[in-house]
Amino acid sequence: MRLTADWLTHPASQAVCTALTDGGFQAYFVGGCVRNALLGKPVSDLDISTDARPEQTLKQAKQAGLKAIPTGIDHGTITVVADGIPFEITTFRRDVDTDGRHAVVDFADTMEEDARRRDFTMNALYAAPNGEVFDPVNGLPDLRAGHLRFIGDADQRIREDYLRILRFFRFSAWYGDPALGIDADGLAACAENLDGLAQLSAERVGSEMRKLLSAADPAPAMAAMAASGVLYAVLPGAQAQNLAILVHLEGDRSPDPIRRLAVIGGEDVPERLRLSNADKRRLEAIQAGVGLDFPELGYRFKDTAEDSYLVRQASMGQPIDPDDLAIVHHAMQQSFPVKAADLMPAFTGAALGERLRKLEADWIASGFTLSRDALISSAG
Repeated sequence: MRLTADWLTHPASQAVCTALTDGGFQAYFVGGCVRNALLGKPVSDLDISTDARPEQTLKQAKQAGLKAIPTGIDHGTITVVADGIPFEITTFRRDVDTDGRHAVVDFADTMEEDARRRDFTMNALYAAPNGEVFDPVNGLPDLRAGHLRFIGDADQRIREDYLRILRFFRFSAWYGDPALGIDADGLAACAENLDGLAQLSAERVGSEMRKLLSAADPAPAMAAMAASGVLYAVLPGAQAQNLAILVHLEGDRSPDPIRRLAVIGGEDVPERLRLSNADKRRLEAIQAGVGLDFPELGYRFKDTAEDSYLVRQASMGQPIDPDDLAIVHHAMQQSFPVKAADLMPAFTGAALGERLRKLEADWIASGFTLSRDALISSAG
């Protein structure tokens, strides 16, 4: 079969491939760009595999007048930039030794060797510059069926890199068919290798969890993750059962991994997933707003009030009430009309702060109907 895609026929793509093939080397697009193009999904990263060694790739790029950056030359990777587009070109490789985190690799000469060291069958599809698709490990049937499957022995693939446990659930969420169910052999291998997760950095775990939770519907994969023990290994105390309800309540809202993390919960989530300060603050705000009355929720957490409401309803197993949501939205638009200067000099210091808080509480309780004059008058 042949792949047709704008990025494949783009002059920049063809120029990079020609730079290699003119030197007598092979050039194949591989991985996510091929997989997503075959599925009709957006393509971001453009990766190329070749039998050219890194120094040969550098030479060919230079001769073609292309910018080449040795971004990962020790592992065989050169980034070549054409027309402002980066292409990550990596020499065919085979694993010599692995420890669950890092692999000692040797360069290989064939696509088949390169394919066997990859993680999943649907990620080991190659496309020549003319679009011809090559499938060394029989990944096309799995891609068509939505069956995420490890290449070869699942246990061996995981022991080579324990991050593949989390990638298994992430790719299942993005590309697996929920009706087909998660791959049983892969799931069993993940459960057998839980101890290996301790070798992973919080940054790597957090990145995979965010990507998983950004899928349109990560609930089936997350449920399998919980059943296998993987979820509790990376997030002790987490609960997956309300995620499916939240996804349903979200409707056509964009997938939001932080909102979804809020309904899953767990111990020390920001630290265990190495969240950015902004994401940490947002997660804490969403969770803090869940237990508030709707007027106070909307007023005090304007940026995250709707998220808190959705998490609250999902946690209670309740549908969205349009009237309640309208109260939240109305409250989000309100601004307290009384300023400190309005109560001075009658109140100062701690008494001033206490009186402002009392008036604000009264104003919220009134449904934001008390006017500035009425509030000041009641201050005494």
